[in-house]
Amino acid sequence: MKGKYRAVIAIVLLIVLLLLTLLHTTAYWLPGFAGLWLPKGTHIALESSPRLTRNAIVIPDLRYLAGECQLAQVKNATLRHPSRWQLDVDSLTVNSACLSKLPAGAETDDAPRTLAQWQAMLPRSVLTIKRFSLDPWQQFAGSLSMALSPENQQLSFQGERLRVTARVEGQALTLSQLELPLFDGEPPLALAGELTLGLLPSGLPTRGNVRTSLHLPREPRDATAELEWDDNRGQLIVMAPDVADPLLDLPWTVTPETLTLSDGRWSWPYQGFPLSGRVAVKAEQWQQGLDNARISGRLNVVTEGSAGKANAVLNFGPGRLSLTDSAMPLRITGDAKQQAMIFYAGLPGDLTGPLLDPALRFRPGALLRSRGRVIDALNIDEIRWPLAGVRLTSRGVDGRLQAILRAHEGGTGDFTLHLDGQASDFLPDSGIWNWRYWGEGHFTPMKAAWDVAGRGHWRDATIELTVLSTGFDQLQYGSMTMSTPRLTMAQPLRWVRDAQHPSFSGDLRLNAGETRFSGGSVLPPSTFTFALQGRDPTWFTFKGDLRAGAIGPVRHHGRWDGERLRGEAWWPKQPLAVFQPLVPPEWKMALRDGSLYAQVAFSAAADQGFEAGGHGVLRDGSAWMPDNTLDGVDFVLPFRYGAGTWHLGTRGPVQLNIGTIENQIVAHNLTASLQGWYPWSESHPLSLSDVSVEALGGTITMQQLRLPQHDAALLRVNTISTSELISAVNPKQFTLSGPVSGALPLWLEHPQWIIKDGWLANPGPMTLRLDHDTADAIARDSIAAGAAINWLRYMEISRSWTRIDLDNLGMLHLRASITGTGKVQGKSSTVHLNYSHEENLFTLWRSLRFGDNLQSWLEQHLSLPPSTCAAPGAVCEETE
Repeated sequence: MKGKYRAVIAIVLLIVLLLLTLLHTTAYWLPGFAGLWLPKGTHIALESSPRLTRNAIVIPDLRYLAGECQLAQVKNATLRHPSRWQLDVDSLTVNSACLSKLPAGAETDDAPRTLAQWQAMLPRSVLTIKRFSLDPWQQFAGSLSMALSPENQQLSFQGERLRVTARVEGQALTLSQLELPLFDGEPPLALAGELTLGLLPSGLPTRGNVRTSLHLPREPRDATAELEWDDNRGQLIVMAPDVADPLLDLPWTVTPETLTLSDGRWSWPYQGFPLSGRVAVKAEQWQQGLDNARISGRLNVVTEGSAGKANAVLNFGPGRLSLTDSAMPLRITGDAKQQAMIFYAGLPGDLTGPLLDPALRFRPGALLRSRGRVIDALNIDEIRWPLAGVRLTSRGVDGRLQAILRAHEGGTGDFTLHLDGQASDFLPDSGIWNWRYWGEGHFTPMKAAWDVAGRGHWRDATIELTVLSTGFDQLQYGSMTMSTPRLTMAQPLRWVRDAQHPSFSGDLRLNAGETRFSGGSVLPPSTFTFALQGRDPTWFTFKGDLRAGAIGPVRHHGRWDGERLRGEAWWPKQPLAVFQPLVPPEWKMALRDGSLYAQVAFSAAADQGFEAGGHGVLRDGSAWMPDNTLDGVDFVLPFRYGAGTWHLGTRGPVQLNIGTIENQIVAHNLTASLQGWYPWSESHPLSLSDVSVEALGGTITMQQLRLPQHDAALLRVNTISTSELISAVNPKQFTLSGPVSGALPLWLEHPQWIIKDGWLANPGPMTLRLDHDTADAIARDSIAAGAAINWLRYMEISRSWTRIDLDNLGMLHLRASITGTGKVQGKSSTVHLNYSHEENLFTLWRSLRFGDNLQSWLEQHLSLPPSTCAAPGAVCEETE
């Protein structure tokens, strides 16, 4: 008996020892043993052996492979059975790319199990997975819990981007929660409803009704969606509260072979660009899975702009959409209209790659064109975008990007621009796009033809223009003609589009040939430089200088804020002689001594044009001309410029001082005040006032001259020395001494007169002496004239009155009445002389032969009868 007990104990010990051995070697034999029940071509692998604890079995790591592809991985799975089976898993990761590696199910004649049969086989159990994730959609990872029993099944999934709560009782499915965020920062899509499941678990629900509220980031903010079906027919409708027509109306039917979405309608009446259209989709062999289904369809888009309605159509398939390798041919044809622009498309292409990360490659012949009007003034004749070979992915654009633009703008001109480049995974601020551009055009307002060429690239967040050359053959505006201006870069133009530290920089240079003005002025070849520094092309500062031969540098700085250009410029003190090219040659003026400097602030914007204000200062200027010389010229000229008008003397009249003016006469201390607008108008007049000059031993003054002129400007002559005037004119026939005063009403805008009703008179005694030879010659020619002329050989004038009129053709009308005493050989005689004369003053001044003209007049009009001392125009009275 003792031997039997010993044998039993030995067998038990052997069995226990065998079980312990099997348990510790599970990692070696369990995968092969499980392979007897797993689908062919799949197997499991254990990194370490399971552990047996007091109440549970712990599996540290288990992998399920389809061929060499890891389909799923389980970490730290714990199986318990306190009252029902309970499986706790730390993480379960499923790789969707390996699903295609699973073998197809073996054909069998057995009837498939019904949903109720599967439910009856479920053990009473609880499954908890702390982290469940499906590659490559890691963003939808979350915790999964399931409570299973034959009577009902409950599921809850909670993640950051997906939440689901559902309950199944028999064929009734109640969806309590389904939340899926569609847009960052917006409420998630919330779905709830009830469904009736089919008898077979692989079949679709036989009927159901699901409603949801949509919260979109743009219009419409709120929308509702309802999905209902019965047997193999159903309909999806999406409505917005403020629109009568549905945003989406999608009827569908389903059979074991085909899923059809037919005669669907959609509309989008928002963002000022209403869209609508139809949609139809057909999926054949849909029950064989997405990879094996043949899908085809058609989507059209109807647009409407100011140019009318247009229609674009997307045809796709038949082809395959797959989670791993799609192959879907498609073609976009038709046109679209937005406001005044029309777009034409002929875009054949192929959609390939994973469905959630596809790639679209355009075939040869793909072309997008457009024409219309972007703004009221700019008319697009045609834009062409050849897209053959271009590939679009979620990473960006790959391939050759080209564009050709032809346009014209009202009275401004026409132009053609070309763009050609190569992109690699390019999206705005991501990837790289290298490009070059060139073009030409005409700028009608300035009668100019222009061209442009350059290179650059867009690498990640940096846009860089490395080469730029653009210029005009000329710029002609008003009285100015600038020859061959051209803009180039001294340093590349770089724009870093970084959200935290944006920057914009560059160094540009404008070179121009001579700038000529209609008056004959010439600005030497000039160079205008400006360095840019700022945030982006809509906000930057600039500084630089302008040089034109010896003129300059004129330094400047300012800023551009996207709407207005503001800046300041300083013209340093320079010798006046450097501005000699700006003096028209016909002036025959040579600039000599003196200095000039200036300061200007300027502003330019689309709504105001160009405006400027500042002042210029001329000190101790000197200029020489063939007929006169100016010395000691001083003035400070404050000004404003805007809308083509100069405002001179903005804070007070401009003070002009000239020390000396040398001409036929010498004038000193010329002063004048200038204030107003040029060109002038009734509402904005120009006023010259307080004019005073010392000349000929007296002064000439003018109180005010206003333009436009309504009243004469009174030019006053105060005690002018006639002897100095005669010395300046230098007539050989006579001399005159004594002061003259008077008033000359001056007109600059009169249709006939320059001086009207002017007068001169002597405030003191005057003396007239005829040249001895002149008087003798007159006496020899006429005895009567000789008798009268003797009294004029020496005459003391006590009173004279002269009326002067000068028309705008230069004709001088002079009428004089002179009373004085003539003395001849110790005798005296009172003489009354009435003098009338007409002469073209412009010709007279040029000839400077006033004395010869007077001699001719005296010969003709002072011939007196010998029996009397009187003749028309003269009365003689002899006295001792």
